[in-house]
Amino acid sequence: MNKLTQRIDKERLLLGIAAPLLAIVAALVVTTLVILATGKNPGYAFNDMVTYGFASDSQVYILNKATTYYLAGVAVAVGFRMNLFNIGVDGQYRLAAFIAAVLGGALTVPGWLAIPLIMICAMATGALWAAIAGVLKVTRGVSEVIATIMLNSIATAIIAYLLQPGKLGQLDQAGTLVSTKPLPASSHFFSFDTGPAGELWGFIVIAALVGVAYWFVLGRTRFGFDLRTVGQSESAAGASGVSVKKMVATSMIISGAVAGLIGMPTLLNDSHQFSNDFPAGIGFTGIAIALLGRNHPIGIALGALLWGFLERTTNHLEFQGYDKEILGVIQGVIVLCVVIAYEVVRRYGMKRQQQKVGAELAAQAAAATKKQEVA
Repeated sequence: MNKLTQRIDKERLLLGIAAPLLAIVAALVVTTLVILATGKNPGYAFNDMVTYGFASDSQVYILNKATTYYLAGVAVAVGFRMNLFNIGVDGQYRLAAFIAAVLGGALTVPGWLAIPLIMICAMATGALWAAIAGVLKVTRGVSEVIATIMLNSIATAIIAYLLQPGKLGQLDQAGTLVSTKPLPASSHFFSFDTGPAGELWGFIVIAALVGVAYWFVLGRTRFGFDLRTVGQSESAAGASGVSVKKMVATSMIISGAVAGLIGMPTLLNDSHQFSNDFPAGIGFTGIAIALLGRNHPIGIALGALLWGFLERTTNHLEFQGYDKEILGVIQGVIVLCVVIAYEVVRRYGMKRQQQKVGAELAAQAAAATKKQEVA
């Protein structure tokens, strides 16, 4: 059985490598066909994407974008590991960023105290907003998908109402932008000066720490084991003494707390205020990135970098005469190819393991029968 286990482990490793390779090849083939269908040269497009994407200023842009996308991917992945679909990450991070921006603009304390308070406020707001869906699910059986979709709409309405001149918003001198009171300079998060390439947001350090915490809690603690068990089988988890309802509510709260950090890189490192042009839709991007990364912290990081790379390079392709819709097509194709490739490889791997285990057991049974006959 040890030899069989070693063979299965080797095959799992090979299948783990085969899945992303298959996804990449499939995505390249489909993308090539799409570009050809528009009457353009795919070879030139790919060459331009690589050349422009690896320029120094593009690398800083991609890392800054990936910081935000990574936090969104982790927030969604926490729910996925519990078999929960937290589609409300978008509303959670926008409401959290708005409330945190209002608090930050009103604070008069030193920056070393203001920045943690702003981040804690954002996490608490995201957690409380996600907790509503969690409580509705465990007490009333309301689907978290329906609840979070409605909460997204409510969050948008709340922000639109409060972000008005005379309430919590103010109009700029040009009369075109409504925003919260700007954060004082002391509340700006640190950045890394890369020279002509621009500034690399220091919040990338916080994003990395979030990834480490996600890996440790889910993979190295009893709580993480219980969470994954509930995600795989609620009945088995309940039979082993795990409170399923408590784990569901807790995972939604944690997912919302991480979602609260999504807007912080933009707020603390870039805009320093919440305005009517604050980035939206990042929560839905996080769903795609979590799927790309297979809910693994390193996989999510690679997915976030890929998403930032595609956004940077395909926007540049528009200036080269390519259709601007290519970005959406490429992103959709990659997500579909990854999901399909992993599922195909997973089913093939399960079939192969079943065949090997069956053959090994049959061989052992035949050997035992032969010994009995000889005796």
